[in-house]
Amino acid sequence: MVVPSPSPMRTKKTKAVGIPTIDLSTYNRSKLAELIVKACEEYGFFKVVNHGVPKEVIARIEEEGFGFFAKPAAEKQRAGPASPFGYGSKNIGRNGDMGELEYLLLQSNPLFISETSNAVSDDPTKFSCAVNDYIEAVKELACEVIDLVGEGLWISDKSVLSDFIRDVQSDSILRLNHYPPLDKDLSTKLAHPCANNNTRIGFGEHSDPQILTILRSNDVGGHQICLHDGLWVPVPPDSNEFFVMVGDALQALTNGRFQSVRHRAMANSVTKPRMSMVYFGAPSLNAWISPLPEMVSPQKPSLYKSFTWGQYKKAAYTTRLGDSRLDNFKIANNPSPCLDNLVGQ
Repeated sequence: MVVPSPSPMRTKKTKAVGIPTIDLSTYNRSKLAELIVKACEEYGFFKVVNHGVPKEVIARIEEEGFGFFAKPAAEKQRAGPASPFGYGSKNIGRNGDMGELEYLLLQSNPLFISETSNAVSDDPTKFSCAVNDYIEAVKELACEVIDLVGEGLWISDKSVLSDFIRDVQSDSILRLNHYPPLDKDLSTKLAHPCANNNTRIGFGEHSDPQILTILRSNDVGGHQICLHDGLWVPVPPDSNEFFVMVGDALQALTNGRFQSVRHRAMANSVTKPRMSMVYFGAPSLNAWISPLPEMVSPQKPSLYKSFTWGQYKKAAYTTRLGDSRLDNFKIANNPSPCLDNLVGQ
């Protein structure tokens, strides 16, 4: 079922719009697949309800996340600096991007989480169990959604997309983002009638490079998506449900039929912190990505060069957060020599 979410307030360069909401417990699979493909085509973004992830699994990782971010700065720094994994604050990536947040970036494999947990938690076993259980649950959700995408696109191998994420060497990651509330002085300034209170950027505009993103946050707003016409849409928070976002790799795999959604996080809460838990479903580093055969025809030739996930990830690390990274891998483009060599053309 697709229903509009409650309409958010209109702000400059934003508009109210119904976010597609898909109930995974209803309809037959073919209808669900059709609705998911439609949402991916029109928005690159949708909410799923009746998703099957136990509330207890969500509550445990939220408790661990808030517990970590509540620690004194010196204790949190034991888990950093992020390079790229570990604890980071304000710095996003390696190329000068900044945001009003702190975060914890984790590889999705249990061994890494076990090794990292000693620096993150006073109870490493409890932390590891909470994170591993959450990752396993949202990975299954991601695979269910992406299998439905394959069915909706009439892909002959129905599991070809989820196989990327299920690979034991998958490069999937989990990111906990924490956006502290405004301090008293700043909130007073933003409360002034003439103040522009929609400009405190927590995490700047970008698309996710992976295949599929599964996002969940607490009940504090701030997430926004950009529509194809360039207008920004505030997404009402829903702590009980998950939001799904199309990533760059899925855009390439569908030969541009889906477009990765550009999004950002504002950090304007004056009372409560916002914490988001973001699972990025990715292939293994040596997995090759190119438009699926069913997505290519004489009328719709391949738009992208073949590349491995490792090559794309390496190229992404050389760009700024808001850059359109996939443009460098278009066949019609003339990339710089270093990028041309990177993709082996």
